[in-house]
Amino acid sequence: MLKKYGYLRVGAIVPSLEVGNVKKNVKEIVEQIKRAAIEKVQVVTTPELSLTGYTCSDLFFQDILLQDSLHGLQEILEATQKLDIISIVGLPIKIKNKLYNCACVIQKGTILGLVPKTYLPNYNEFYEKRWFESGRGLNERVKVLGQEVPVSTNLLFQDAEDDSYTFAIEICEDLWAPIPPSTYHALNGATVIFNLSASNEIIGKYSFRKSLVSNQSSKTLTAYVYASSGVNESTTDVLFSGHALISEDGSILKENERFDFNSNLIYADVDIKRLMNDRYKNTSYREFTKQDYTVVKVNVKDDTTDLARNYAQYPFVPKDETRRNERCQEIFNIQACALAKRLKHIGTKKTIIGISGGLDSTLAFLVIVAAYQKLGISNDNIIGVTMPGFGTTGRTYNNAISLIKEYGATLREISIKDAVLQHFKDIGQDVDNHDITYENAQARERTQILMDIANKEGGIVIGTGDLSELALGWCTYNGDHMSMYSVNSSIPKTLVRYLVKWIADTTENAQQKATIYDILDTPISPELLPPDKNGNIAQKTESSIGPYILHDFFLYHFFRYGASPSKIRYIANQTFKDMYSQEEIDKWLRVFLKKFFSQQFKRSCIPDGVKVGTISLSPRGDLRMPSDAKVDSWLSDLDE
Repeated sequence: MLKKYGYLRVGAIVPSLEVGNVKKNVKEIVEQIKRAAIEKVQVVTTPELSLTGYTCSDLFFQDILLQDSLHGLQEILEATQKLDIISIVGLPIKIKNKLYNCACVIQKGTILGLVPKTYLPNYNEFYEKRWFESGRGLNERVKVLGQEVPVSTNLLFQDAEDDSYTFAIEICEDLWAPIPPSTYHALNGATVIFNLSASNEIIGKYSFRKSLVSNQSSKTLTAYVYASSGVNESTTDVLFSGHALISEDGSILKENERFDFNSNLIYADVDIKRLMNDRYKNTSYREFTKQDYTVVKVNVKDDTTDLARNYAQYPFVPKDETRRNERCQEIFNIQACALAKRLKHIGTKKTIIGISGGLDSTLAFLVIVAAYQKLGISNDNIIGVTMPGFGTTGRTYNNAISLIKEYGATLREISIKDAVLQHFKDIGQDVDNHDITYENAQARERTQILMDIANKEGGIVIGTGDLSELALGWCTYNGDHMSMYSVNSSIPKTLVRYLVKWIADTTENAQQKATIYDILDTPISPELLPPDKNGNIAQKTESSIGPYILHDFFLYHFFRYGASPSKIRYIANQTFKDMYSQEEIDKWLRVFLKKFFSQQFKRSCIPDGVKVGTISLSPRGDLRMPSDAKVDSWLSDLDE
């Protein structure tokens, strides 16, 4: 059951309607509600005035149309009384000699509440004030079809078991208002907003409408479900397209094909727990004074077992390939400008960087090159140091040398072998014992060399470690863990590879391009253990700690949205079902959790580093975590 993971399946129906033909419209709406119920949709909406059609104009003054609407509502109640789905339909309702454009919420033959429209357009081809009254200030109980129901713009429909599953309603023009009612709905607890709309189609309105829905869901930290009148309701001078959207926190999860003369349904699983996690962090929700709302308790049936939602395998990597150049340039500029500011502030032109021939040091080196270009500093002020050790292979060594030379930086080659052997002798370490001391001694020797060169040259050491390594603690304390400024600390490994490839693809220099492509093809390794008998890399990082594609996926959902381990495992099993077995995913998720908790002490004292994306593990920024926290409860969640 998906409710335990925080999902709610919501839907939007655009029925094939005939203007003024309530009987036909009711039949179509019932059919689509039943279809949604088969798909296990828990809450579904139709467009504005869906029983009558939006463009009835002065026919709204006709008693026959109003009577037909109530009879039609009765038919829908009877036809859906055995269904668990909560449905929202639009119809005109007369209350105390005034007519209101209402959304009616129903479930199992019961009317749960009526929400009238607040803002009535009265311009161009829309003159709603001619027929309808604004629902602003209306807050009472009325009898509809023998049922006493609440009617108000301030209604919250809340699950009886979990109050985070709370939805509210606004109607069409309400969203276009300077302060939409949904803003207040969200601040008072609504996590899902349904909009019954009748938005006509003119040039440019489609993209504006889509942006409006997306932005409102982002501003309010809600899931926003939007359903607009279909093309069959077009009449006289107005055309409708039947636009339906489901957005979550600014991301469009599902969108229909417009201009469809047939009925259509879209649905998606929105992540309520994800939204709530963002709200916990957002002080705007804490500081807002609650308003007077009526809460209507509802029963959200939870019998959904399959997830109607896809997650990106690379959540940190730009999804839109058409905007690849723009997004990569933006990330690269953030890194380069942050470094340029630091260099300007301390008044030095010298930077020292260890070049291993791997991805991280390559990206950091190229960021320095870009920063120098912005500051007008010659690249020969970059001191690229290659420090071959016991695990260095010919491939990485040659690529490191080539990279430094091809960009006109100053090359320093310093072997660490003799110094480390002397150190082993001093501390009594057997050179044939390839344990953690054997590995870390090399990393610390390299850092010592870089720091001392920086002192000698009056420059700063640029760190190369990335976000994924920080999350896993895959760095040597006071070794590659330390620098004077870090440019990759907010860039996860999967994004490092993506950025380096973008640089290679867009570089015009053939030699630089060839070197970077070869670095991209090299297995990820710290090269702290001797090569194999053929001189190739023997120590491959992902064989030891697991695939970075999984760890970055785990990190994103764990840290960005506070997802439980069991939920992460669930969505990872779906996302990577064609790549990794459930056993593999469970194994590496446990590795991630254990390392994330146990290695916090390394993150507590990392150097300054620019924040690039939404996630940073800096103790001065996004992460305040105790170094001695136990992981037991998170592992228990997986076991249970």
